Amino acid sequence: MISAPDLRGHTVLALHAHPDDEAIFTGITLRRLADAGARIVLVLATGGELGESRVPLAPGETVTRRRIAELERSAALLGVSRLVLLGHRDSGLPGRPSASHARALAAADPLALASRLAELVAAEGAGTVIHDDEPGIYGHPDHRAAGRIGAIAAELTGATSYRITVDREHLHVSARGAHLVHGAADAAAVGYGRVTAEITLAIEGDSAHLAAKRAAITAHASQVDPGQVPVGEFAAAYGYEWFVREGGPGVLDLLGNAHLLAGAATA
Repeated sequence: MISAPDLRGHTVLALHAHPDDEAIFTGITLRRLADAGARIVLVLATGGELGESRVPLAPGETVTRRRIAELERSAALLGVSRLVLLGHRDSGLPGRPSASHARALAAADPLALASRLAELVAAEGAGTVIHDDEPGIYGHPDHRAAGRIGAIAAELTGATSYRITVDREHLHVSARGAHLVHGAADAAAVGYGRVTAEITLAIEGDSAHLAAKRAAITAHASQVDPGQVPVGEFAAAYGYEWFVREGGPGVLDLLGNAHLLAGAATA
């Protein structure tokens, strides 16, 4: 079992582009923060409207309504205290005309949204903002937009900024195509992640954190088949979460830097 620092009194705001991103990329981190007593405010920029449902919808149910319901279940599993929806539309994969839709996140004014997010950061007293990195992890327009919005909001408020990424070297060796980011990057015909040397922080979880993360991912049943995240291979693909920090150490550093970075540096 991984020991937890006392983070009572700390608030962390996590901004994500689509329902399921919170579980796939930060499920361990959010669960560990909650277990340590931190208040988590989860902000979703879009409803993931363009993600086709892999399961039948109920009569009158829309993809968006289904995905928000799944998000609510995931948030509860990860210990989220407050869920905020920004209400923008999914922009679709890179190069698609859907990115120019009037309500698409990719077409929104990043400064206006960052100002709105900064107001939320200030109202919640959040000292930490988690958001996508500049390339958007794998280049999706909504992830890139979330990266810009989160970075500006952190700068406006003085909050510590942790930019979400994945370690492609680690995933190439340990996961070999088993992480969902591989399929997403292939669908978009783009690269993904960063090399280990570019990453500031790697956070790992024990068996309980991994179980919570897998449960949160599979709560998004409209998007993820449980067979895509088999239990036997889950730790290898999803046992670490990676961040590039802007500025000095903050709350996420108190969770401890995983031995991965040191090991990779000497390999």
